[in-house]
Amino acid sequence: MSKVEVAMSQLTLFKCESEDKPINVATVPMRSPFRYPGGKTWFVPYVRRWLQSIGREVELIEPFAGGGIVSLTAAFEGLVVRTIMVEKDEDVAAVWRTILGQQREWLVRNIENVKITHENVRKLLKKSPRSLRERAFGTILRNRLSHGGILAHGAGLIKNGENGKGLKSRWYVATLRQRILDIGEIKDKIKFIQGDGLDIISKNLERKKAAFFIDPPYTVAGRRLYKYHELDHERLFELAKRISGHFIMTYDDATEIENLALRNRFEVERVLMKTTHHLRKYEIVVGRDLEWLRQMW
Repeated sequence: MSKVEVAMSQLTLFKCESEDKPINVATVPMRSPFRYPGGKTWFVPYVRRWLQSIGREVELIEPFAGGGIVSLTAAFEGLVVRTIMVEKDEDVAAVWRTILGQQREWLVRNIENVKITHENVRKLLKKSPRSLRERAFGTILRNRLSHGGILAHGAGLIKNGENGKGLKSRWYVATLRQRILDIGEIKDKIKFIQGDGLDIISKNLERKKAAFFIDPPYTVAGRRLYKYHELDHERLFELAKRISGHFIMTYDDATEIENLALRNRFEVERVLMKTTHHLRKYEIVVGRDLEWLRQMW
């Protein structure tokens, strides 16, 4: 048996697929103002168990925050001392900087007062933002009203919406208002950094009291979903190997990622989830020790 075959046989010891039903996202508190493609609302119960297994005296760092549901959950539920959200996308970053800054009330008022018609929404989205808060508002508008919440170039507005009610069926004014104001109430528990996730990981490698939740752009669908979809996955794994604290990574179920985990002697588990189109699929979790995850099954 070759060295690669031996290594592969060892890896399979840690690949006990979950036969349980996928997490029902309706049971998870919805904290984020985003409809984020690739969001991790379904993964929240697993994150809770992971953070509980390592203790609450850690600072959670989310290098690819996106919709931020993991950081928000950890902050709202007191699962960590503090959370650090990192996002490179300028539009997504504008939303978090506005909500966590001094302009969330302005953002809420514009969400409440905007006229939701295809003509008006298209007109607003064509405008060049003159300020951070205007950029944040335009991003929320595009995210909530585009197909699948996709912010990448080329995504179109929804047409029929829920029950044929068009755009208005996706514009939940009261919900958005409450989520934004609620986040404002816990803003002191959250630090936001607009920057490169890999750089932030590199700068925090020696912190033993740090816990990294790493959810990078999908290897397959990333180009369609995200503005910054390109990532050096090999460098990410090399950095993860040097982390002194805790970490887990979540990925789409891709052979290349499993091979990277194998080469870096990490454990891999496949977790069942359900997409927004109610399709059952697996994603993979990577870490040094996933016993906490296997105990959930």
